[in-house]
Amino acid sequence: MRLEVTRRAAPSKAMAFLSPVIAIALTVFAGLLIFAAAGLDPLRAVHLYFVSPFTSLYSLQEVLVKASPLVLIGVGLSLCFRANVWNIGAEGQYTLGAVCGGGVALAIGEGSPFLVLPCVIAAGILGGLAWAAIPALLKTVFRANEILTSLMLTYVALYLLDYLVRGPWRDPMGFNFPQSALFEPAATLPVLTSDGRLHLGVAFAVLAVAIAAVALPATLRGFSIRVAGSAPKAARFAGFSQSGTVLFVFLTSGALAGLAGVAEVTGTLQQLLPEISPGYGFTAIIVAFLGRLNPVGILFAGVVLSASYIGGEVAQLRLGLPVEVAMVFQGILLFFLLACDSLIHHRIAFRRAAPRTEARHVG
Repeated sequence: MRLEVTRRAAPSKAMAFLSPVIAIALTVFAGLLIFAAAGLDPLRAVHLYFVSPFTSLYSLQEVLVKASPLVLIGVGLSLCFRANVWNIGAEGQYTLGAVCGGGVALAIGEGSPFLVLPCVIAAGILGGLAWAAIPALLKTVFRANEILTSLMLTYVALYLLDYLVRGPWRDPMGFNFPQSALFEPAATLPVLTSDGRLHLGVAFAVLAVAIAAVALPATLRGFSIRVAGSAPKAARFAGFSQSGTVLFVFLTSGALAGLAGVAEVTGTLQQLLPEISPGYGFTAIIVAFLGRLNPVGILFAGVVLSASYIGGEVAQLRLGLPVEVAMVFQGILLFFLLACDSLIHHRIAFRRAAPRTEARHVG
């Protein structure tokens, strides 16, 4: 018997839709096995990890707060991936957006929120956009691999933030802790509830989803992105500029990542810290694919992955598990998602090996 993998003639559209659901279900089942192997009550542990984030109004608000950067970054990345452009540096673009927006907030200080806050947000968007422009230009001008350049720039951005909050931007009244001063109220996003941290950044994420959901199927730019990713030769024949498409999706993705970064530091943290992200830029890659590169799907996928962060914190407090368990389940989810997608497009079959025939020599 031998194992053969053959490509399906017509992949199932129903299974393509159900694949994320199956991957989530398999991840929950894997969680049962992992928690049981760790000597924990698997049902209680799975409930705490996967269900508890949705059981109270406060925790639900926290899910939405953590989902907003994932959704903003995921929508931007989906544009890149649709165009077959691989922006892996959204974490760095997110960080530069936070640095630029936070720097403007610290520089301006007090003032009218109608003037200060738009400047802060604009600086964050431009920071993410400018950081994304570097790998975009390197790809279009020098044909450099965007995966490597965007990923390496991420660590430059992270070390830049670390240097600033430990050096020139350190709060002189912060008892020598590596952090900036708290932003003035005029430079922070309004909080939408009285008993939580739900801020205006959540509305930014919903607005980005709505714009992308309308623009992608209804505009020429959306059509050019889809054609560039699925049929590059047809895109060139139609007159769509490959370099123009690369620049557009990279800059748009960077701008949305920068908006996510500045929203995080002006809405959730209200200051700059050495670590302003638990890995949103990388998790958003899973969000984009779990949502099938569809803006509405990304919105729901962002909520699912956000719940994994909240569930990890609950598991740390209640079960004594390390908070990094969230990354474990995110990796498992990505594995099952890729496996399901592979089975949608390919068929696995066991075939009986053909009998060997030995040549006879006639003496």
